[in-house]
Amino acid sequence: MAGDFVSSGVGRQSGRHGSHGRALYTEDERRRRDESAWTVVQGVLAPIQFAIFFVSLGLVLRYLTTGEGAFAADISIVAKTIALYAIMVTGSIWEKEVFGRWLFARPFFWEDVFSMLVLALHTAYLVMLFGGIGSIEARMFVALAAYAAYVVNATQFLLKLRAARLAAADGAVTA
Repeated sequence: MAGDFVSSGVGRQSGRHGSHGRALYTEDERRRRDESAWTVVQGVLAPIQFAIFFVSLGLVLRYLTTGEGAFAADISIVAKTIALYAIMVTGSIWEKEVFGRWLFARPFFWEDVFSMLVLALHTAYLVMLFGGIGSIEARMFVALAAYAAYVVNATQFLLKLRAARLAAADGAVTA
């Protein structure tokens, strides 16, 4: 979803460029983005999810290295997954408001594609946990795979944010 990491936020400047040199937003899309309450929601949820991720990653690694704290690690992964679902749903609503598509709008197509992998891995973890499938260690490794995918997805959005800010700064200098 356009909301896995800072999708909505790509800043408030104009002049952003997505892939292939096209502007990230048309003027109408930028106006809809700026007027959308979901932009603020995404901007709040993204850092919360990131904080949960760091705490959870530490708890998962603690369990895998010491064998202690499985329950805390499981709770943290569930919390991370709930935060992910929240940002995915609200990001999809945001994407619909701004681009007229629930998913895979041109500017965030590849971020949305990778978000589906992130969502699938987190969901697989939940299926294992609540279905009693596999060992605790296997579950934790699925969580680590989900977290690795999340880091890639978050990086996609951060790079887009950086490019957008640079493009906006370049536009401000020449305008």
